[in-house]
Amino acid sequence: MSNNIRVRFAPSPTGPLHIGGVRTALYNYLFAKKHGGTFILRIEDTDQKRYVTNAEKYIIEALNWSGIPFDEGVGKEGKFAPYRQSERKDIYKKHIQTLIDKDWAYYAFDTPEELATQRKQHEAAGKTFSYNQVLRKTLNNSISLSKDEVSKRLDKGDSYVIRFKTPQDETVYLTDIIRGDMKIDTNTLDDKVLFKSDGIPTYHFANIVDDHEMEISHVIRGEEWLPSLALHVMLYKAFEWKAPEFAHLPLLLKPVGKGKLSKRDGDKLGFPVFPLEYTNEKTNEVSRGYREDGYFPEAFINMLAFLGWNPGTEQELFSLEELVAAFSLERVSKSGAKFDLDKTKWFQQQYMKTKSDAELVELFNPYLEPHLGGFMFTDFNTEYRTKVVSLIKERATFVSDLWDLASFFFLPPFEYDPKATKKAWKEDTAEIMQNLKEVVENTHSFTSDSIENNVKEWIKESELGFGKVLMPFRLSLVGSMQGPHVFDIAALIGKEETLSRMNRIIKELD
Repeated sequence: MSNNIRVRFAPSPTGPLHIGGVRTALYNYLFAKKHGGTFILRIEDTDQKRYVTNAEKYIIEALNWSGIPFDEGVGKEGKFAPYRQSERKDIYKKHIQTLIDKDWAYYAFDTPEELATQRKQHEAAGKTFSYNQVLRKTLNNSISLSKDEVSKRLDKGDSYVIRFKTPQDETVYLTDIIRGDMKIDTNTLDDKVLFKSDGIPTYHFANIVDDHEMEISHVIRGEEWLPSLALHVMLYKAFEWKAPEFAHLPLLLKPVGKGKLSKRDGDKLGFPVFPLEYTNEKTNEVSRGYREDGYFPEAFINMLAFLGWNPGTEQELFSLEELVAAFSLERVSKSGAKFDLDKTKWFQQQYMKTKSDAELVELFNPYLEPHLGGFMFTDFNTEYRTKVVSLIKERATFVSDLWDLASFFFLPPFEYDPKATKKAWKEDTAEIMQNLKEVVENTHSFTSDSIENNVKEWIKESELGFGKVLMPFRLSLVGSMQGPHVFDIAALIGKEETLSRMNRIIKELD
């Protein structure tokens, strides 16, 4: 493989970046880094009607948050600048003229009304209208018109588009790294528009020119562009340029049902389809993002990597560096990858477990302080908060879960779960709790092990069931049946607080 590997991610700034787009960017990034190459961001803003002003900034922020920043592109100008297609119009004009001069493209003056009439006539005859090798000879273009007529119309400023002149009766041979060899009969293709009436190139033309000018070695993009591959290969042939290697990635599919994963699926099933929260500047509608939902970027990227690729081993958790080392396009699937919300949360939970207690405390503090208020927050020092986090982090998926899992370490329960109360609190429970208080009070070395040994020894001596004692004991400390080892809870909140909570539940429930 050539040492000069150059790949590009070329989104259109027409809205927020879908996670399918992030996956495309990720695979480009992994491939480039695996081979010591360059990852380029190019903004393909030829569709001015759908252009959204804040989309470009969103795209860049999303790539940076995901941990896959680009090496070259908008804001990181290299020798191939500019990297916005809207700023490259003169380059496209020069190259389109080359195609016209070489008889690979032609002017088409057909009005929208004329094309609509053609479609209706074909439909009436039970046929499909296609602007192709046969019909172009009868339509309003520089193939059917004389040179003088074409010159006059151009001089008059008549509206036109420029179409590709698809060869007739030929076979185009295609090779895709993921999908293998294919072939297309040119008679099944139409003459695609390369330049629009407003003088702006279409995606098909601009991306070919840009990929050549920017020396792109591999085009790694979504499966939706596979039907355009024949046209793109023919354009390289028309220009007499060497084509890059192509790899078309599988679709991201709905978790339920068939079809591509969409924002509607996320809204319906309660998960984000965008990396970052996005506000529609026209409607002010806010769409959820993985960052704002509490996902770690490394969990998000690990999850995306497995949507269409596998390493061929049992390993599932990969750092970005490990993904770079393991990645290959040959291990990318041809078939679509179904999004799995449970698996996505699983990745997040695994990365929660890898965080140190100190890291999690720093992440937890912004959630903790509003619940306690500034004064009470300072009552619990970093050492205490760190011990709390170490006891509960195994049960957490998101940092935002920590408060619900840990609130009883900071505040006593002011109410008790009704179902747990019905199960744990019987007629003789108040008396048992009074006796248990004495055991707790007489435990001088107030560690988890000491409390547990003393309490369990007393239970055996009293010939009581463990449930009759430990369930109401937990209820008194937590307010429910959740939480880590009950003796760990008691040891951490301390003897005084433990006894206070036991007194409170006896008073409330007796």
